[in-house]
Amino acid sequence: MALDRFSDATRTWFEASFPAPTPAQQLGWPAIADGDHTLVHAPTGSGKTLAAFLWTLDQLLTEPVPDRSERCRVLYVSPLKALAHDVDRNLKAPLAGIRHAAERLGGESPPELTTFLRTGDTPQEDRRRMERNPPDILITTPESLYLMLTSAVRSVFKSVRWVIIDEVHAVANTKRGAHLTLSLERLEEIADEPPQRIGLSATQRPLETIAEFMSGGTHDEDDWSPRPTTIIDVPSDREMDLEIVVPVEDMNEPGEPDPLDPDRTTNRSIWPAIYPQLLDQITKHNSTIVFANSRRLAERICAEINNLAETEIARAHHGSVAREQRLEIEESLKRGDLKAVVATSSLELGIDMGAVDLVLQIEAPTSVASGLQRVGRAGHHVGGISRAKVFPKYRGDLLVATVVADEMED
Repeated sequence: MALDRFSDATRTWFEASFPAPTPAQQLGWPAIADGDHTLVHAPTGSGKTLAAFLWTLDQLLTEPVPDRSERCRVLYVSPLKALAHDVDRNLKAPLAGIRHAAERLGGESPPELTTFLRTGDTPQEDRRRMERNPPDILITTPESLYLMLTSAVRSVFKSVRWVIIDEVHAVANTKRGAHLTLSLERLEEIADEPPQRIGLSATQRPLETIAEFMSGGTHDEDDWSPRPTTIIDVPSDREMDLEIVVPVEDMNEPGEPDPLDPDRTTNRSIWPAIYPQLLDQITKHNSTIVFANSRRLAERICAEINNLAETEIARAHHGSVAREQRLEIEESLKRGDLKAVVATSSLELGIDMGAVDLVLQIEAPTSVASGLQRVGRAGHHVGGISRAKVFPKYRGDLLVATVVADEMED
């Protein structure tokens, strides 16, 4: 049984909280428990994050509490602040649940584990507090990790035993990814023992190359050897309901000029046909994420939806929105209190928004991987159906959207 490796308290909490382990968890836990560097490739909403975290939580809750200087043992790295915040929030349930299960079973009460979220938004006073009182679980981004590893706070990382790298595909082929690999190798030198690396993503190919990126390698004279990595490849059985919507009969003659277009006297626009359909879809569903490919477009769409609705039913979410507003929007969307959010890639990766039952994509997604991540925000739970509609703006955009949609459904 997949849960046999865990303590009684952890097993009791899990069995009371979930019907059964998902394939990602069943296949991932043995490799992670054996200490292997592990890459878990599984669909969105398949329990990957808990597959990575549960073994580490179980170990922390059943071990003696170390000295304060050695408390930080789990490091989680997210490419997005919103995802890091979501993980910090979601860890509270298993941490509290396992403790309560242990108390009900009559055993020794587990230690109180602490988490800390360190991003560019973290106030300076909180950063200093983290250095004085290191958390058991540190949640951060690649950029903040680099800053910490090159400052006085790097001593906190000496005790790190597990590194969880989420949404690996988002950085693997970028400068951020190259920078992250250097930080992970720096961590390798700082830590008392080389940490185990656990990578997660729903859209990563080829897996062998991603595994080498995640785990790095060692130099032997002039030769470089990748560190051995166990690859867990869970086939996707996620149901996807994807539709391309052309809101006009002829994209060559889309309609009346856009009232928000400064060149409206000469340009004809498809937007007056798109906005009412967006509002109609939003009102028919519980919660909707509308994805746009730029911040300016996201703000514009959000304003027009609210104008048509004659009330604020949508909020804009992107990297330039203040931290407090971003957190408020994410919490409202997660609870289902907010009808719609118009977002850029800031809500694209891994974020658990269980109330969202529809994704609207304006223009073709920038890539197949991005499209899969965005569509996966709808019905983001085990057995959920990802429903999405793509609204192309012109004929060339329609062609790209069709090709990307075909690749996504394959």
